[in-house]
Amino acid sequence: MTAWSGADRTVDVLVVGAGPAGLAAAARLAAAGAGRVEVLERERTAGGVPRHCARGGFGAFTGPSYARRAVRAAVRAGAVVRTGVGATGWAGPLTVEVTAPTGLERITARAVVLATGARERPRSARLVPGSRPAGVFSTGELQQSVELYGLRRERIGRRAVVVGSEPVARHAVRTLRRAGVTVAAVVSERTRGPRLPGPALRGATVLELVGRGRLSGVLVRGADGRTGLLRCDTVVFTGDWIPDHELARTGGIPLDRATRGPAVDAAFRTRVPGVFAVGNLLRGVEPAVVAATEGRAVAAAVLAHLADAPWPGPGVPVAVGGALRWASPNRLTGPAPALLLRPADRLLRPVLTVVQDDRVLHTARLPGRVDPHRSVRPPTGWTTAVDPAGGPVVIRLDKA
Repeated sequence: MTAWSGADRTVDVLVVGAGPAGLAAAARLAAAGAGRVEVLERERTAGGVPRHCARGGFGAFTGPSYARRAVRAAVRAGAVVRTGVGATGWAGPLTVEVTAPTGLERITARAVVLATGARERPRSARLVPGSRPAGVFSTGELQQSVELYGLRRERIGRRAVVVGSEPVARHAVRTLRRAGVTVAAVVSERTRGPRLPGPALRGATVLELVGRGRLSGVLVRGADGRTGLLRCDTVVFTGDWIPDHELARTGGIPLDRATRGPAVDAAFRTRVPGVFAVGNLLRGVEPAVVAATEGRAVAAAVLAHLADAPWPGPGVPVAVGGALRWASPNRLTGPAPALLLRPADRLLRPVLTVVQDDRVLHTARLPGRVDPHRSVRPPTGWTTAVDPAGGPVVIRLDKA
């Protein structure tokens, strides 16, 4: 066994990830007197995804302005933000192994807040066959190339196809056009959904990437079953967000099967005492303001833990059914002040039902329409009626 040659350090709270959730948590904790609060960010610049979202939608700010303000707030509160520092593993339940420009470190904390965010599923994981030609991007890669590094048509491509149905597809189209790239089509497997910039092919599927060296086209099957080749030298795969959960998984933190992120209770506590998880690590993408709100909310539970409050047991698991993809939080250790539900399909005034064992805890018709790209926040007064010794709570969303 090789002897450890790195540095050993201790902090009070270690936050992994300097996106909206991690920075908001660090700012609130440092301001509340939590001791030494340190934030690790593997990128060279803190701020997370908003850094390369040159658009509005971040309150009154553009993405880059929002990111800069979040970093300043954390630093002014007294948190230490370290960039270019990657958390690579664990040497104990609350000891994180780190690779920094100055060398290897082991950082032991009294509490660890995981805020590693989410990423778009890459082309390889989407099982789209073909060679590995140049010109294949995710939305994040495209936005970084254009907004952070200033690449334009000569380096991105001349004619692009965007794949996806979530609102992020619109952002990809805007970024391409800002770089001078012509958008040939937006291909969406969904027949319904948010308005897409044209020309849009709904109910269509990308079957194969064509080209060697450089992309020359994508083979598409349309809603009528016919196939055709869309000529392009660039394709952008958008959406299909998955939690960046590798660090959580290697630390033995149980994941929720539906969200694919750490299973947490309403206070963002994982099953490992002293380890919390917040933001888009929990379930994939939500707006930055939602992630930041969770970052601020976790501070109360972290402070209670630092004051030696008992860590709750496993609690009651939350499962979903009907037209729901996931629920967050997905463990109940007491009343939950808020709950996020993500529909799997577009429904008009669906019926929400909550059942534990043979008891109906809640049933209601949701007003208006629900969409698969937007989460639902139902009332949570029923959580006070959950039997802590009972079976799983099942939340269903069904067509009226």
